[in-house]
Amino acid sequence: MTEPTRSMAGKTCLVTGATSGIGEVAALELARKGAKVVLVGRSREKAEATADRIRRESGNPEVEYLLADLSSRADVRRLADEVKARYPRLDVLINNAGAMIAPRRESVDGIEMTWALNHLGYFLLTDLLLDTLKASAPSRIVNVASDAHRMVSGINFDDVEGKKDYKPFRNYGQSKLANILFTRELARRLEGTGVTANCLHPGFVATNFTTGKGFTFRVFQAMAKLFAITPEEGAKTTVYLASSPEVEGVSGGYFAKSRKAKPRPTALDDGAARRLWELSERMVGSTAPA
Repeated sequence: MTEPTRSMAGKTCLVTGATSGIGEVAALELARKGAKVVLVGRSREKAEATADRIRRESGNPEVEYLLADLSSRADVRRLADEVKARYPRLDVLINNAGAMIAPRRESVDGIEMTWALNHLGYFLLTDLLLDTLKASAPSRIVNVASDAHRMVSGINFDDVEGKKDYKPFRNYGQSKLANILFTRELARRLEGTGVTANCLHPGFVATNFTTGKGFTFRVFQAMAKLFAITPEEGAKTTVYLASSPEVEGVSGGYFAKSRKAKPRPTALDDGAARRLWELSERMVGSTAPA
């Protein structure tokens, strides 16, 4: 995907959802650029194998892994504690782990799984690592969102978990809209700290991010085989936002194909972004800095 370079030497990058798909590719490319890369995955076997593969392919021995279920508040808190204990600095946080889940099910905390993993996981992990990111400034937060946010007209604040009416594609789209709104509000709160926050649409990528069954999902998976881009293509914007000097100091943006893009107007609603932040704080039981 890229020529080996040392442009990220001395920097530490944490990548969630890094044992497959665009997360794995992004981790590999950052390792090729010389960064210390910390993978986050759920399976020790997969994480160990992925770390070994990335070390071998990148020629970079500084590839490590940590384990966590990012839909679990306790696991996210434990992960953040491990990161802070092991790594004196954190230059890049890439929130990438996510899935479209059907039928509806709940996390160990009793929260609808798509919302717990795709949005609250980003929110809580970022919140808990902010002090480390600030101390490492200039540093970057990269949130993998999606043009799937265009499938919804806004956040359903009366039923974000789909308790009354759960539709997998719609609730997935809502979680991706939440990623963009979260990024905008986060960027506003981080002004003047030296920490930037941006989000991106990776493209329609051929990865196993759906866990559903049934006719609709079979059709979706068939379309993916025909029209989806490769994880290597899909990871390019993530790597760009994590490493390119072109976006140094840029914050609050939505990117696609390594350039700024225009999301749906509902993703630019700062009132909704503040309301989402307040709701998220209540749901994870944390107090994020103003």
